[in-house]
Amino acid sequence: MPGIATEFLFAIALDVPVLALGETPYGGRRIARFSGGSFEGPKLRGTVLPGGGGWMILRRDGVLDIEVRIVLETDDKQMIYMHWKGYRHGPKEIIERLNRGDQVDPASYYFRTTPYFETAAREYAWLNRICSIATGSRVGDRRGFDVYQVL
Repeated sequence: MPGIATEFLFAIALDVPVLALGETPYGGRRIARFSGGSFEGPKLRGTVLPGGGGWMILRRDGVLDIEVRIVLETDDKQMIYMHWKGYRHGPKEIIERLNRGDQVDPASYYFRTTPYFETAAREYAWLNRICSIATGSRVGDRRGFDVYQVL
């Protein structure tokens, strides 16, 4: 079976204040309200519109289960809906440092997502037909992802 190839799509930086709701019957619940951000890559670039959201649950096994929905606006004023599901986990001391907002090497923990796209823009219609993966990082309230198309 051949290996899976990828191609870099863009890097995205998100401003994400997070509300911690506390321990619910399902685990530690967090809700994020995206206040903006930007993205840039070889085929598209632009801003992240305010108003997106993220829903997270810190599972009992230490895995942060994440679901996000945002709207991208390209530099040529086209809208792209982007959503993903992902996981973040790692050694306890690394995750504690992340949660304090410390700078942590992204290679020291696992942060992966599976973004999908939806758009009516003809010039970006190819996004409607691809699968993608992303690697994430966090510094304070800012999250960053490198997004890759799965070829």
